[in-house]
Amino acid sequence: MDLTQGTLEEKTGRARKMMLYFGIASLIMSFAGWTSAFIVSSSRPDWLQNFQMPQPFWISIIIMIISSITFMVAKKALKQGNTKLTTAMLVVTFVLGLTFIYNQFVGFNQIIGEGYNFTGPTSNITVTYIYLIAVVHIVHVVIGLVPVLVLLINHLRGKYSEKNIVGFELAETFWHFVDLLWLYLFFFLYFFLN
Repeated sequence: MDLTQGTLEEKTGRARKMMLYFGIASLIMSFAGWTSAFIVSSSRPDWLQNFQMPQPFWISIIIMIISSITFMVAKKALKQGNTKLTTAMLVVTFVLGLTFIYNQFVGFNQIIGEGYNFTGPTSNITVTYIYLIAVVHIVHVVIGLVPVLVLLINHLRGKYSEKNIVGFELAETFWHFVDLLWLYLFFFLYFFLN
């Protein structure tokens, strides 16, 4: 397909999607750099062995998977003209995102309860990496929540329809990326710490 063809709205939509894909690619490279540094640092003599991931981090996997499903249901409902279901699923997705963030902090508190802090005399390079990777991911979840909230507001104003969903698709793509990123990060940390 010729990318120069189509209406101005179609061209703008394609341009926005391309910018999002470039942004996601740069985020992938950033997290690849942090996980590579994690692997290199694991040869240090002070590296923790057999560190157990806190249970709230496990629960976060389920929360993120469900939030991706609710986002997909919202989009499907929008395409079918079911505004009430679209609204409900966007609200649920937003609440699940907030629940994920809360759950992460509960997990951090468990790590601190085990005597490991981010910095200071009770810190450890292993735990510092865990904090860094998880906190940066939380920041991206917060960034993902902003478009979900904007979608919800714009949806309530009647901006989206089954024919006008580019903004919806962009937010959904980023949300699924953030969800998949957590799955990757969690299992990366889990397998490299055990």
